[in-house]
Amino acid sequence: MRMSTKGRYGLRVMLELAKHHGHGPVSVDLIARNQGISQNYIHVLVQGLKAAGLVRTARGPGGGYELARPPSGVTALDVVRALEGDAELVECVQDVATCPRGETCVVRELWGEVGAAIKRVLGVTLEQLVERDRMRAEEVVTYFI
Repeated sequence: MRMSTKGRYGLRVMLELAKHHGHGPVSVDLIARNQGISQNYIHVLVQGLKAAGLVRTARGPGGGYELARPPSGVTALDVVRALEGDAELVECVQDVATCPRGETCVVRELWGEVGAAIKRVLGVTLEQLVERDRMRAEEVVTYFI
């Protein structure tokens, strides 16, 4: 089970936008520098995020990208679905007709539980991730003698 770079990097782009929420559009250059993602790839990611109604764009001087909704109203799952689609881990979980064992398959049930756990974890909001990031930064204390 692997998430593509679209999902991973898309979430990092959204985290960066959430950190700057309420302060106007964030430049592609700033996102690229802070997250280590190429500007071209950011543009590709934002197309999917914009189509899902998660991001809006501002053109011209001082332009860039910003969240279309407050960070408290966007989950990691929203971002992943926008960029990766809404597929289950295995086909039979979503469509029981694809499995000859159907409703009696205990393994199908297990895959359903795994998928539900992933969705629960990805239910974290961007606001919560920003807070985690802030707390992590405060924990990192370096002393020089």
